[in-house]
Amino acid sequence: MFVLSTLLLLWDLALVCGANSTVQLQDDTAPFQVEFHSVNFRNVLHWKHHPEAADDLQYFVQYKVYGDKEWSVCEPCQAIHEPQCDLSQETSDPRQWYYARVQARSSKGLSPWVTSTRLYPQWDTTFSPPNIKLNVTQQGIVVWIRPPRTPPQGQRNSRISVTKLLKLIFRIYLMHDGVEQILETDGCPKKVLIEHLSPQTTYCVQAVTVKPLSGLTSSRSPKSCISTL
Repeated sequence: MFVLSTLLLLWDLALVCGANSTVQLQDDTAPFQVEFHSVNFRNVLHWKHHPEAADDLQYFVQYKVYGDKEWSVCEPCQAIHEPQCDLSQETSDPRQWYYARVQARSSKGLSPWVTSTRLYPQWDTTFSPPNIKLNVTQQGIVVWIRPPRTPPQGQRNSRISVTKLLKLIFRIYLMHDGVEQILETDGCPKKVLIEHLSPQTTYCVQAVTVKPLSGLTSSRSPKSCISTL
């Protein structure tokens, strides 16, 4: 009888402890507008603080590939205070679908997990303009094109041209005396020769990156000017 009573007491204590360990989720600390911003395949998750969030608020981020059942922990983004997390390393395959989720924790407790919008890097990333450099020859102006580069990737943390991951076009604007001429590359050449120009004349050049399928363009590169021979 004593043994039975002891077992019943231990069972009651376990139920009480279990009830006390239940965490009440705090909706008033939950992040919102959780979404990816992607430029040159740098995939950064952003969210906004709740207006009533506590001062000691910390965020925890997880991610997964579409179809996976389990979420993975993003190690650099645990107990962070800034409302953003760079997931470029974790979402480096441009042809995968990704999701992320964020939970806020404070002295008030835990918020629910809030899941992001979907990220498909190949479609969703935007691009910065290429870097350009000008040289002048007897034939005309040579525009050297350096495409945008990815963030560091892999074990070597190497950066590669975005053109290795996606076909892009570069549009060149040639400007002189208020007149603008547009040239468009076919593929991704390293240089473009602009011929049939007036001698001893100053021309200015800008360039943009174009996604062929969508037609989306980057902003223009800074203006570069050079005089012909």
